[in-house]
Amino acid sequence: MADRLFSLVRCSMLAALWAWACFQSAWAVTVQDDRQQPLSLPHAPQRIVSLLPSLTETVCALQQCHRLVGLDRYSNWPESVKSLPRVGGGLDPNIESIVALKPDLVLAAGSTRGADRLQALGLNVLRLEPRTHADVHRVLRTVARALHVSEADGDRVWQTLQADIQRAAQALSPAARQQRVYFEVSPAPYGASESSFLGETLTRLGVANILPAALGPFPQVNPEWVVQARPDVIMAGDSSRASMRHRPGWDRLQAMQGHRLCVFRPEASDMLVRAGPRMAEGARLMAECLNRAATTAASPQAPAPAPMGTPR
Repeated sequence: MADRLFSLVRCSMLAALWAWACFQSAWAVTVQDDRQQPLSLPHAPQRIVSLLPSLTETVCALQQCHRLVGLDRYSNWPESVKSLPRVGGGLDPNIESIVALKPDLVLAAGSTRGADRLQALGLNVLRLEPRTHADVHRVLRTVARALHVSEADGDRVWQTLQADIQRAAQALSPAARQQRVYFEVSPAPYGASESSFLGETLTRLGVANILPAALGPFPQVNPEWVVQARPDVIMAGDSSRASMRHRPGWDRLQAMQGHRLCVFRPEASDMLVRAGPRMAEGARLMAECLNRAATTAASPQAPAPAPMGTPR
């Protein structure tokens, strides 16, 4: 009798352990990072540190902001993340601060320094760095899977983004579509070419980019080359405006003379240069710039426009 009772207890324990193992495996997922390296996550992460603004915004676009416990210094959207602890940046992450937050997932760019060290300390590090529209879609799906968000929810974010970009394109006037654009991402100057995600957005809007894809996504540009290319519209962040006035020959550009220069406020510039779920907002701002420039071209006496923004 005692032996039978022992066997029953033993079988019950084994059944419980088997059920627990099945429960755990049901939640376990494996995702691949940008290096095609697998990362196994035994359960849905609840304490996430993000070291790249576009990844922070991806988590929040998936309605999972509440899982974030630490961020890089540049993540600033949405408003709810601004009070979270800061742990440095992609070039100088504070390893001790990250470890102290006890994250069960660290999201980082492929170029983030210290990622190997974090992994060596036993942390789950998922390296993702969206650079194109296709990358944004892939990263959305990968982060959704890592966070145990349904694939349908991730696809819904992407479909909404695509529909909003299409609406921005449809809002362009015929005159606006005839314009050629130079988009400056920093005053060095570096520009956004056709192969960058910003260039892809301009293509979706149906306008020409003066910087060809062959130059690479974000090439350093010779200012004299821009003068020779004669863009109809210049888009740039507020930090570029002062330096543009001192570049040889730029005062002769029709875009400068005709006030067809769209200067974006800092918060709008931050959003525009991030390949992430807010690209549709960037498309909307670009479309507004192009329509305004086309109107200004038709009315040469129009006053110089004020800086553009704020993101919605």
